This record gives sequence, C-alpha cells and structure tokens, in this order.
Amino acid sequence: MAALAPERTLRRLELSVTRRLEGLLNGEHLGLIPGPGTELAEARVYQPGEDDVRHMDWAVTARTTTPHVRDLVADHELEAWALMDLTPSMDFGTGTMIKRELAVAALAAVGFLTVRLGDRVGAYLLRPDGMRRWPARTGKAAMYALLEAVLEADTGTGTGTLGGGPFGSRPAGTLAEGITSLDRGQKRRGLRVIISDFLPPADDPAPAAADTGHDGHRHEPPAWERPLRRLAARHQVLAIEIIDPRELDLPDVGLVEMTDPETGAVHEIVLNRKVRERYAAAAAAQRERTRAALRRCGSHHLVLRTDRDWIADVARFALRQRRAAGRAIATGGVRP
Repeated sequence: MAALAPERTLRRLELSVTRRLEGLLNGEHLGLIPGPGTELAEARVYQPGEDDVRHMDWAVTARTTTPHVRDLVADHELEAWALMDLTPSMDFGTGTMIKRELAVAALAAVGFLTVRLGDRVGAYLLRPDGMRRWPARTGKAAMYALLEAVLEADTGTGTGTLGGGPFGSRPAGTLAEGITSLDRGQKRRGLRVIISDFLPPADDPAPAAADTGHDGHRHEPPAWERPLRRLAARHQVLAIEIIDPRELDLPDVGLVEMTDPETGAVHEIVLNRKVRERYAAAAAAQRERTRAALRRCGSHHLVLRTDRDWIADVARFALRQRRAAGRAIATGGVRP
C-alpha cells in the first residue's frame, strides 16, 4: 500500500471493506462486534452457553415456561475510538505488507463499517514522541483524512506529518499509557479498538502480580493488562493483534544481524536449529500470554497476519461473534 498514492490506497481500502467485507456481513447495524444497545427487539429461545443471562426476558419465560432472552438493537449515533500503535516495531513486515499498513486496513474495516450509518470515529495515535488525538467525526471524508494521517505518520524520530492539523498531543510512550489515556479521555460508553502487535518493550516495568503459564512457570502479566481491565469494565473492547510470520519463526539462514526497531540495538545471531527452536517457543509463549491477558480483561481478540487475507480473517471473526451472540447470520460463502 505504501507504494501507492495515499488517495488511491484509501480508495482501494474502502472498496475492499464495502464490497467484500460489508457484502459478507449483511445486517442493518451490526459491525465487527454486535453491540449491547438499549432498544428492545424480539424475544427468542435462550441458548445455553451462548446467551447472556442478564438479557433474560422473564415475562415471556413465565408465559411459555421456556427460557427466553430479549435481543437488543444497537444504538445509533455512537462513537468508536481506536488506539493505534505506531511505535517502530509496527514498521516491520515480511508478508504482503508491513504491520502498520495492516493496522491501517484494520482501522479502515472498523471505520467504514461505523461511519456508514452516521456514527463517529476518533483515534489516539501512540507514537514514540507522544500521543496524538484525532477527534471523533462522521463521514467518509473524515475517515479518509484519519487513514491518510496514519499512513504518513513518522514512527521513528517523530518528525512526520502529524504535528499540525486537528491533533492534540501530550507525552506518552507505552501501550499501557496509551490505553490509560484513551480510558481517561473518553468517558462516553461505546466501542474501543486497540490495534497493536502487543510486543512488550525491553524496559517495560513488570507489575507486582503474576500469573502461571502452561509451562508451570510464573509470568508477569503485561503492563497494559490493568488499564485494559478498567477500559473493558465500561466499554466494549476489541483488541486487534497484528502479527508478522517472522515474529513467530525464523528461517535457517545462519549468521545474521538483527536490529531492535524500538531501541536501535544491533546484534549478530547465528540462527541454528537450537536458537530457532528457542525463539519459536518464546514467541509462542508471548502470544499465549497476550491471549490469556486479553481473555482475563474480557475483550474480544482478533488476530491479523501480514501474510494472510485480512478481509477473510475479519469476516470469520465477525461471523463467530454473531454466532456467539445468538444473532442470525448470512454465510456469504465464508467458512469460519
């Protein structure tokens, strides 16, 4: 995408979302996550293990002697806020795109499905030099402006194109600080989307509590878990994890020089079988800790990879969410 002019890039993104993704996710106001809403809809039979007992319709249940739940129609004119991780690690990629470009595609999927009915989308952009806030606006023009700003953002020295315009800024650096800023800055209930690779920085401070992993060892929970718990207690949270295949497994290429994009440190490493196996095990453990932490926070978790069809992955995720919510779905030819 970076090789294209921004306008062509964004138009292609919009076509992908509106033609492919929206065509697969038929519905009046259902997005990637069916919202709880406040407006009552029809009652239906309770599905054990899938429906929330808090939505039980006791009047219908008493009349029919069969447990029923009441569906809720999602509110209109909502605000969706996204936290975009634009730290240097997001400028890595060995698939069909780099991770930042895939993050832009994920934001476009959420944004275009949100603004189509007049809802507003805003964003917090987490960069090494601070936090940038893009105010919530409605319409395709505002969505184009936000996506173009993210595409052109400088993730290194902080001398990119985000210095002016409608942004406000204040110092921030870690994902935990970004989530805290989003939680404190936006109190109105709605959808909150965290788009990041969830890779911990080398100097990430470890919290006092710890959890036990599948390997039997005690692992410190990520620093962003506590603020994400607070965010998920009030809002509906979707965590989109951006992954590149080379972050999971390394090729057998012998001696290589590797650079940490966050710190700039360069190391010479011999990628023999033992090193590759240890790296793969550590990467799998890190992903499992991320998945477990997101589950403990009660947030929805979508994984997108730079070497996969992101449209199909988003559609499969949304279809699973609808099934879990007991909604009627249109198969549209996509197999979950």
